[in-house]
Amino acid sequence: MPYSARNPEERVPLTPAVFHILLWLSDGERHGYSIMRDVLALTHGKLRLGPATLYRSIKHLVEDGLIEQSDVRPDPALDDERRHYYRLTDFGRQVVVAEIKRLEEALVVARTRRGLRDLLPAPSIEEAH
Repeated sequence: MPYSARNPEERVPLTPAVFHILLWLSDGERHGYSIMRDVLALTHGKLRLGPATLYRSIKHLVEDGLIEQSDVRPDPALDDERRHYYRLTDFGRQVVVAEIKRLEEALVVARTRRGLRDLLPAPSIEEAH
């Protein structure tokens, strides 16, 4: 069901599948199989999006206005004409940024817990500034 308000903070937290779909679409248009393959590779196999999860998530993201199907197609000699390409909407970009901020805030809190300090990596130089 589409949300009545266009407030990105109301859309978080995101499921890992939705977060990664939006994250990978932030670099440009992609087709579903490409998203599935790259999420698996770039998470070192820790997140595997099966076809049902991927395409169900894509359907909901389109319905909610976070992504849209693209009419732009690569050269047919280089691509399968059955593929559907998707791109992030402006609202989708705002939602993924809201989720990144939420995760960063949670990480800051986690680093203040005495019982976790020695188990978590130190913040990078970028995070410290």
